[in-house]
Order: sequence, then C-alpha cells, then structure tokens
Amino acid sequence: QVHLVESGGGSVQSGGSLRLSCAASEYAVGTYCMGWFRQAPGKEREGVAVIDSDGSTNYADSVKGRFTISQDNAKNTLYLQMNSLTPEDTATYYCAADVFLDSDQPPCAEMLVATTDEATKYLEVWGQGTLVTVSS
Repeated sequence: QVHLVESGGGSVQSGGSLRLSCAASEYAVGTYCMGWFRQAPGKEREGVAVIDSDGSTNYADSVKGRFTISQDNAKNTLYLQMNSLTPEDTATYYCAADVFLDSDQPPCAEMLVATTDEATKYLEVWGQGTLVTVSS
C-alpha cells in the first residue's frame, strides 16, 4: 500500500524559509504527477505546486518565485522549498501522488486548479499533512 509522509513543517517568522519533505513508500517518486497542496483554517484546499513525470513543474501564482518543488528519485522523496514566507502561507501542507493513470486523467498542471473532488479523484494518495505557521 502506498504511503506518503510529510515532514519539515513548523513555525517561522515572516521572510523565513522552510523545506518540506514527502517520503513515499511502495511508490516510485517520478512515476506520475505529484504535488503539494495546502489548506488554511476556514479555507478550501488549494494547489501549491505540481511536478510531472518528465520533471516539468507548475506553481500557483501566489507562490511563484518563492517556492520550488523538486524530487529526489534516489531518496524517493518529494520536496517543497519555501522562501520569503508570509503569514498568508500559514496552512497545513499536503503532498499527493497519482498512483494510477486513469483513462481520463487530466494533465498534471491542471491539478493545481482542480476542485477538491477532482484532485482527490486523480491524485489517489495523500499524506497526513504538515503544519506551517508563519508569524508577522
């Protein structure tokens, strides 16, 4: 059974940096689309960054230029480097993976703006989340 385990969250002051990790088991990172999503208190879950099997990446406008998604196939781990953090980045961050290529699978980039139901449908495995708190 595929498992994703996030780590690296914590509390940081505005302007600071954090690197989130997502360790995968029973799944080879880089096989299909993977991504980072976040949910702030009282808000809908939103896409942050995705990376496709060819290494192409896409970012939400709110994090472009500040966040970087990457993967280390040897370590079977997905990363999210977050720089210049602001209080608006405070949220629980989740990594997700597409482990089964559906016949109607949308392009990886579309997962950024997918509805919660669509993202859950096409990215079948989700981690438990890691909390990031940014103070001003």
